[in-house]
Amino acid sequence: MKENILHKVDHTLLNQTATWEEIKELCEDAIKYQTASVCIPPLYVSQARKYVGDRMKICTVIGFPNGYMTTETKKFEIKDALKNGADEIDMVIPIGKLKSKKDTDILEEIRTLKDICQNHILKVIIETCLLTKEEKIRMCEIVTESGADFIKTSTGFSEAGAVFEDIALFREHIGNRVKIKAAGGIASFEDAERFVELGASRLGTSRLVKIMKDLENKSRR
Repeated sequence: MKENILHKVDHTLLNQTATWEEIKELCEDAIKYQTASVCIPPLYVSQARKYVGDRMKICTVIGFPNGYMTTETKKFEIKDALKNGADEIDMVIPIGKLKSKKDTDILEEIRTLKDICQNHILKVIIETCLLTKEEKIRMCEIVTESGADFIKTSTGFSEAGAVFEDIALFREHIGNRVKIKAAGGIASFEDAERFVELGASRLGTSRLVKIMKDLENKSRR
């Protein structure tokens, strides 16, 4: 059922050109279709919180999209986002440290940020398109140990987005309590259903709501 898929969607708009009018429409559509959240730039979190009240969860991004900010910078970003009303945080790892096998540094950063999040959901974006299989497996282990809530495939701003093989790999190597978010390039309900079958419980996309709106417009003609 399309409705069940939409309940798993973080309805997303992170383009650099995003305006408040576009974010407001995103929020209205998310409420109408009962998505899991809206995922929006930190700039608009406070406005969106006031606009939606308690009708919709608000997710925002930290260290985005490259992940190479200092931990102190990410700490400030998260504190600011939570103060402004964010419910969920999607943060990007320092990919260069993973390439340099500085796994302990990454683990400590994620733990530090999760401590700040407390009961707020923390999703860890690892940018799978830039990683080897061995690096993806190491990140599954790091995220599991860190206490973060989700491992997430992609920012949507790099070379590629989510692929089925990565979700299957995550499912094989993450701990039982860690959930999976597939994001980037999810363009159809058929693909979304396949990601869910493979183990994703969240989907980062804007296209599924657009498909629903297009279908409704056609039915009215």
